[in-house]
Amino acid sequence: MRVVSGIQPTGKPHLGNYLGAIVNYVKLQDEAHALGGECFIFLADLHAISQPHDPAELTTNTREMVATLVACGVDPSKTVLFNQAQVPAHAELQWLLNGTARMGWLGRMTQWKDKAGKNREGQSVALFTYPVLQAADVLLYQATHVPVGEDQKQHIELTRDIAQKFNTDFCAEDAPVFTIPEVYTPPTAARIMSLRDGTAKMSKSDPSEMSRISLTDDPDTIMKKVKKAKTDPEPLPSEAQGLEGRAEAQNLVGIFSALTGRSVDEVLADHGGEGFGAFKPALGEVLVETLSPINARFMELKGDQESLDAILARGAAQAREHGLPTLDKAYKALGLVRG
Repeated sequence: MRVVSGIQPTGKPHLGNYLGAIVNYVKLQDEAHALGGECFIFLADLHAISQPHDPAELTTNTREMVATLVACGVDPSKTVLFNQAQVPAHAELQWLLNGTARMGWLGRMTQWKDKAGKNREGQSVALFTYPVLQAADVLLYQATHVPVGEDQKQHIELTRDIAQKFNTDFCAEDAPVFTIPEVYTPPTAARIMSLRDGTAKMSKSDPSEMSRISLTDDPDTIMKKVKKAKTDPEPLPSEAQGLEGRAEAQNLVGIFSALTGRSVDEVLADHGGEGFGAFKPALGEVLVETLSPINARFMELKGDQESLDAILARGAAQAREHGLPTLDKAYKALGLVRG
């Protein structure tokens, strides 16, 4: 079992990142470690430059994301934790795979269409070829499992297509260069929505700070945001079926469920019939209880830039060592002579 996943170091990590991805990183690292497998988690700083960015902010955000991941339980002794920019093989392999990827494949990517909008001609080439770099991220380490949400499944299917075509075009049948990775959707992955709009994902890019709970929010800020979260006037139902058509209510109950490890029906068994005036403070207390230790550990780590850089340097050295054999095979398969 070899797990590979990346997260962009842009903006402050929020509750959606935590419950949708980071919690599962910790579970997967422990599972892979127990099975003698490996877990690679990287800060996707090369992906971050596909759109306008502030260089100084990117450097700061990269270090802060490392601090966040470690504060949440990612263990550098069990997980290879690094940033792409320190492992040039990611960019090298992307270029090699650009010869296999097809324009039509990339043009059909839903995220390209969404992010580019109507101004496709004005977008960076990097945004268009983003999925090829993502394929390189995964294939470089011979990943067997790639944990992704629904919005990234299409990219992993593209990764599989690229790997299969490369293996078919350039490799003997019994000696493929790339492992074909499997999409892994963690059963506990939660889809957390905006506190201002229950139909939109919680996002770093939302202009309203009140739309999200940041992992660095203090208890007073958390409680304030929860109390001001959009809801409807009806009391909570006694079972999950009663949440249908009530996006904001469903989101808040879902957050409570994900944080406590209890099913939605179990949460409603205790809180059914309550108005949000009673439920929101209860949810706020659960959030504070969960996030306060993370916040405290984050603040401790954030101030130790030397330790954060050391974590990235160690992880990058391990990643370079693991990725080099695959890169060498890809060059050789293409008939390229490396110096």
